[in-house]
Amino acid sequence: MHRINKLFTFFASLIFVGSLFACKSKSATNKPKENPPTVVDVMIANAEPVKNIIEANGTVTANESVELRPEVAGRLTYLNVPEGKRVAQGAVLARINSADLQAQLQKSRVQLELAETNEKRLKTLLDVGGVNQSDYDAVVNQVNSLRADIVYTQTLIEKTVIRAPFSGTIGLRQVSPGAYVSSATVIATLQKSGDSKIDFTLPEQYGDLIKIGGAVDVVINAAKEVRHIATVIALEPEANRQTRNLSVRAILKEGSPNPGAFVKVYVGSGNPKQAIMVPTNVIIPDDRNNQLILVKKGKASFVNVKTGLRTEANVEITEGVKPGDTVVVTGVLFARPNAPVKIRSVKTLEQLQ
Repeated sequence: MHRINKLFTFFASLIFVGSLFACKSKSATNKPKENPPTVVDVMIANAEPVKNIIEANGTVTANESVELRPEVAGRLTYLNVPEGKRVAQGAVLARINSADLQAQLQKSRVQLELAETNEKRLKTLLDVGGVNQSDYDAVVNQVNSLRADIVYTQTLIEKTVIRAPFSGTIGLRQVSPGAYVSSATVIATLQKSGDSKIDFTLPEQYGDLIKIGGAVDVVINAAKEVRHIATVIALEPEANRQTRNLSVRAILKEGSPNPGAFVKVYVGSGNPKQAIMVPTNVIIPDDRNNQLILVKKGKASFVNVKTGLRTEANVEITEGVKPGDTVVVTGVLFARPNAPVKIRSVKTLEQLQ
């Protein structure tokens, strides 16, 4: 009996120890694991001299451009639109049927001839007292009215002739002979060759960099990176109320780009300035603010920043970062606010290009 009690006590002890070990194992298993720190590369923010050059997108506009439309409605009886070729100013490009107007003009001329004959006869009678002054005045008024009708009809006939308003190159023809056209119908376009206009916009804070007669650099073909010089000829005095941008126009006397083409415009302010530059791809766009990530005490800190000057690969930080701050340049998409980060290497701005 005593032996049985010892065995019972021994097995009970084993069960107790096993239960205690299982509870500890379960507790250890349920304990959440901490996520490993995000591995990032960083750069040290540093103010350094940069060329104060503003990059803007521009559009080429023909020196003169017009859509050729008729002033009156009617059927085209003549069409001479040489697509892609030059035409001289005043050249007749199209005619609209004016038979009814020609008939009206002829009728008015016959009536005028008769009225003038009647006026001469009454003038002779008036001199000898054969007619009243009022009768003669009525005939004179009829003569003047018919002359005005003739001028009016001739004006309508002239409107049926479509001429080139200036010398230039004709675009693609949009109608065919015999078509019925109205003032809403575009027959073709006409572009004046020669100097091209470059229209572009700049943020209003850079408005003092633009001067009438000043020069800007224009890149027509980004692949060739050849810069042409354009001269500023006009500046919109009012900034756009939605974008807060200023509209600028310059004249390009070389390069011969096609109207409507996209160009890059570079505006320089002369002297270099001290600025903190970071790669453009480290900026996190937000609905209200742009952000970037700093490393503070081993954790990711998201800060709001304001940007300024932009180059092809970098952007200036005007507010939110100070010299000496550690800026995350890789691993931006994986970092989380206040989460630990592990710095793999420290890069320079030149190494990140």
